[in-house]
Amino acid sequence: MKKNYSEPANGYLETISRGIQAVRRFRGGMTEGNLSRKEAIARLKKEIGAADAVVIGAGAGLSTAAGFIYSGERFMKYFGDFADRFGIRDMYSGGFYPYPDRETLWAFWARNIYCNRYVPAPKPVYKDLLSLVRDKDYFVITTNVDHQFQKAGFDKKRLFYTQGDYGLFQSVNPGTRKTYDNEEWVMKAMEAQGFVRNQEGCFEKPEGGRVSMRIPSELIPRCPEDGSDMTMNLRSDDSFVEDDGWHRASAAYADFLRRHEGMHVLFLEIGVGMNTPVIIKYPFWQMTNDNPEAVYVCLNYNEAWCPEQIEERSVCIDGDSGEVIRMLLSMPRQ
Repeated sequence: MKKNYSEPANGYLETISRGIQAVRRFRGGMTEGNLSRKEAIARLKKEIGAADAVVIGAGAGLSTAAGFIYSGERFMKYFGDFADRFGIRDMYSGGFYPYPDRETLWAFWARNIYCNRYVPAPKPVYKDLLSLVRDKDYFVITTNVDHQFQKAGFDKKRLFYTQGDYGLFQSVNPGTRKTYDNEEWVMKAMEAQGFVRNQEGCFEKPEGGRVSMRIPSELIPRCPEDGSDMTMNLRSDDSFVEDDGWHRASAAYADFLRRHEGMHVLFLEIGVGMNTPVIIKYPFWQMTNDNPEAVYVCLNYNEAWCPEQIEERSVCIDGDSGEVIRMLLSMPRQ
């Protein structure tokens, strides 16, 4: 099949292909590495300084370290009434609940989007990470949809959000392949439920704590193109809209990897679990294996390991990524 070189590269398909290759290649055992925690952190600091390029692969664990917790106190602050009425116990499962009407459904999503996309990060983990790589030639690929990299100051031309963005809507009409910014709608929907802004400009429940669990029918979001219903721009099936911005980011990721082939590349994986390993984890293993100059780092809580085949060029650090990043910042340059 002849390749059309006039078409932009599709970094997403290329990375999935690498992930599938890794599934076939790495059939041996896994290892937590042969370095102590202190040695591993020192090695990571050295590799960041020496690397020609840093590719950051970020998963949900990084946002968890930044304080974006989907359950517990943070959940009850915004969704205590939903928990009492519907029995939901976290923001993730609440997104799949069969609410009685669209007014209630969109009241839930307004709160969910607000506290996971527009509220400042409780902890400065993303800003600390930027401080660590600011002077490096870096690129970020992430399955997170909370947009925290750009909010922390990362260059948006060096970011690839593969799975969507809490800040975007898309039409349910498969023929409308566009996305729409939802910030103005979210703020109106929060106010319509009775939330009020505090001195810092963040929404809170009013005195007395009672808010509505429904938005007015006229606030239910409609597609400006065709008037159809809207939904979140989050990848769940083949209806996910990959808009022009998504394709530019995908091509930029492919180009970044191509320009650094054979160079000393640090593949820095942070907080990536096993829900979608074929997007970040497996491709990072494959690219490290294929490039003798590359180094793979797995920074994760209770899941820090790598294939035995690349152990000598890998660093595995078990722990809270925010704490490890702060430790790295406090260490002298190498």
